[in-house]
Amino acid sequence: MASAAVLLVVGAPAVVASAGPSDSDRGGAAARAQWAGTWAAAVTRGNTVGLTNTGLNNQSIRMTVRTTVGGERLRVRLSNLYGEQAVQVGHATVARPNTATLTDRSDILPGSLRELKFGGSTSATMNKGAELLSDPLTYAVGEQEDLVVTLHFPVLTGPVTFHGQSKVTTFIGANDLTTAADGAGFTIRPDCCWMFLSGIDVLRPKSPGAVVVLSDSIGDGNGSTVNANKRWPELLAGRLVAARPEVHTPGVLNLSLAGNRLNHEGTEPGAGGFPGYYELGPNALARLNEDVFPQTGVKTLVTHLGINDIWMSDDSADRIITSLRQINQQAKARGLRSLAVTLTPYEGHGNPGVWTPEKETTRQAVNTWLRGPGAAEFDGLLDFDAVLRDPAQPSRLLPAYDAGDHIHPNDAGNQALADAVPLRLLGL
Repeated sequence: MASAAVLLVVGAPAVVASAGPSDSDRGGAAARAQWAGTWAAAVTRGNTVGLTNTGLNNQSIRMTVRTTVGGERLRVRLSNLYGEQAVQVGHATVARPNTATLTDRSDILPGSLRELKFGGSTSATMNKGAELLSDPLTYAVGEQEDLVVTLHFPVLTGPVTFHGQSKVTTFIGANDLTTAADGAGFTIRPDCCWMFLSGIDVLRPKSPGAVVVLSDSIGDGNGSTVNANKRWPELLAGRLVAARPEVHTPGVLNLSLAGNRLNHEGTEPGAGGFPGYYELGPNALARLNEDVFPQTGVKTLVTHLGINDIWMSDDSADRIITSLRQINQQAKARGLRSLAVTLTPYEGHGNPGVWTPEKETTRQAVNTWLRGPGAAEFDGLLDFDAVLRDPAQPSRLLPAYDAGDHIHPNDAGNQALADAVPLRLLGL
């Protein structure tokens, strides 16, 4: 489904950071450096059933993320935003993966392991509804580099705050495994989910900030290959680094949520029998103050939302346009560059009633506005519809870019989207 992410069911084998340097960083070159977001994920409440509802109890979770830009120091952000109680973090580490043992992606390089501290302590408590920022750690981070964060939760967490569509294998095991070099103890291995982990910042000189992508399953990588980092925002980050190696490029922070809608809650059911889940997130306007504006060094917002409002909820073009305009206005009020994206085709997706000629008329009306009057309101337009559509059947994806469900792009389609972004629209 357009936006269905993985639901961790019982019994299944799955499962405002500061923009400036801290006091400890002041002086010398550090005083001239800036914190920038290198990776981030939108988070939601755990679902009503499964591991994300019951939580972790004397368990460790090992998660891999891909940076976009590098720096000389890092800090990690954890979130209990949607928790129902305070959560104890018993131990936390960061490391690099052991690429020599490709048969087990849970292995880390022992010499790369470092403890994360919080106010000088190796343990901390996240208050209910709060975030937790680690102390700055001297740890050189490269561009487009995998980092492994392992967290131990010594007592029951209750419902987790998580991102349900990581497209990366996550590892969960009993007891404190934060310093374990091999992954033998991680017995639960779902191809999904970052839990409690919401962001990583790096300290770098003359940072041009970050680009935030606010999208749905198109940005969240449904249809892309697991463990291959083939979401289009990730591929755009690689293109930025390759195209401008002589200068510092902005970080690309993918705050997409599979299933997200402009005007509806994730738990609202949709067309074709789609039931709705917490992990699809709140309406996009409600996400701005949590997922967009607090991001470290954000300078540009790319908004690609609305297709789920059409197929799930049969919203009118006017209602979708009104919400897109409001996102644009709020972004500009905070001094951000604001880019819009056309809605991509989806005929052939889902059960009867998911796509209809009337819904296609709505999609075309939104795109006509974006290419016309909307173009004068936003700072730029990314015409993803023109990239992905089949010229012979414009209401359908080009077969070469279709992941197979007729709504999500495959790896080649994601690469085409990344390649189509004019770098000048990102201020470069």
